[in-house]
Amino acid sequence: MRMLENLKPENVFYFFEEICKIPHGSGNTGRISDYLVKFAADRGLEHYQDELGNVIIIKEASKGYENHEPVMLQGHMDMVAVKRPDSPVDMTKDGLILSVDGDRLFAEGTSLGGDDGIAVAYGLALLDGSYRHPRIELVITVDEEVGMDGARGLDAAPLKAKRLVNLDSEEEGIFLSGCAGGARVNMQISGVWESKKGVPCEIRVGGLKGGHSGGEIHKERGNAICILGRALYRLGLDMEVSVADFAGGVADNAIPTDACARLVISKPETTDKECQQKAESICKAINAELREELADKDEGVSIEITFEPVSETKVLAGDAGKRAIALLNTLPYGVQAMSFAMPGLVETSLNPGLLSVKEKAGRPAVCVGISVRSSLESAKAALIARLETLAGLAGAGTEITGDYPGWAFKKDSPLRDKMCEVYEKLYKSKPVIQAIHAGVECGLLAHKIPGLDCVSIGPDMKNIHTFEEELSISSTERVWDYLVCLLSEL
Repeated sequence: MRMLENLKPENVFYFFEEICKIPHGSGNTGRISDYLVKFAADRGLEHYQDELGNVIIIKEASKGYENHEPVMLQGHMDMVAVKRPDSPVDMTKDGLILSVDGDRLFAEGTSLGGDDGIAVAYGLALLDGSYRHPRIELVITVDEEVGMDGARGLDAAPLKAKRLVNLDSEEEGIFLSGCAGGARVNMQISGVWESKKGVPCEIRVGGLKGGHSGGEIHKERGNAICILGRALYRLGLDMEVSVADFAGGVADNAIPTDACARLVISKPETTDKECQQKAESICKAINAELREELADKDEGVSIEITFEPVSETKVLAGDAGKRAIALLNTLPYGVQAMSFAMPGLVETSLNPGLLSVKEKAGRPAVCVGISVRSSLESAKAALIARLETLAGLAGAGTEITGDYPGWAFKKDSPLRDKMCEVYEKLYKSKPVIQAIHAGVECGLLAHKIPGLDCVSIGPDMKNIHTFEEELSISSTERVWDYLVCLLSEL
């Protein structure tokens, strides 16, 4: 028996369960891309798969709709693959362990990938069934979550549609009609290794809620990477701190829930035991401060320090480690400006989301990945310049990747007008027209296809990009009913 066999709509949850069997974190989408190609080939549908793995599947209009304008349905196949520290699931190899609790569909110990697996499931269910519709062009991209690389490289030549229904939204009844642009700032501090004698230890920040760096940045939740920088800086005021390793975050656009540093600490004229006690005291004090500061935002925050026997340990030589700690301690985070044009909308923000030490040819480099977003291109550029300046002061190099344009709100949108008309007819209420701070691929696709009229919708989801992600089953059914009705009237 299938786990989701009794859920409705049956065809949508059938395909969603099939997708969940296939690992499809960003950068690991080869298998799911091939699955989509096989789906199309088995049904004799026109399809295209490019070198990146993007897939376009076309189904010609049903009888009586041959002269209707085509419509593009679009989503992405990759997910932010995060899990609890104690989860046995290897998200690069294993499928998800699905579970249902009332109206909630979730994955045990991991993210669910409803963002944006539900778009894929909707699209496949529509192409697999017999519904009234114009020509459907289903576009499923790769690596949206790490900079919209798939949409950026997509060859739009097979596409005829000038109307796009994007299925990458997480609130039913809200029609997204604009979004922020963004970019990723990659910082790197290069160094060399040396051996250092002292007290090896690990400082770990955890217990945070995390979340989507666009949709939940305004909630002012703790950022594990920034908190780690604060803790290390405080340690360095009282003792010598040498860095052996860093690790934190899973994606630049996910607020990091965990981060850790492996260190060697020492203090002149102090025994190893006294050094340990001092470090424990500092971490305990910071932990108490954070519990108070984040009491109403991220009450689970914790800082733990563990020790190993005194030994020679490989660490970053010279001042590279100190410069890295200084950089982490001074990185800005969170909302930088709110929009006056649309009250309540975040205009500009950033999220340090990735931290690691990578080794190339025997030489280490501290690497930090930061997501920058803004609905104003000038503000985005100014924030990037600020980060580049900060990196320069710390002796770090920078590279800007994944730069994508915003999606400007259009006052006149025939597609949106029609979608509102159908929604009101079906539900006897009006949808909310909104722009968001998170990024969707409409902006990139509109740049590729002049005159493209876009709206983004989706069912209710909570806590995306976290291991507490959940999808509303009843909302999934209502949005499905709406999609089927909408296609019959386009």
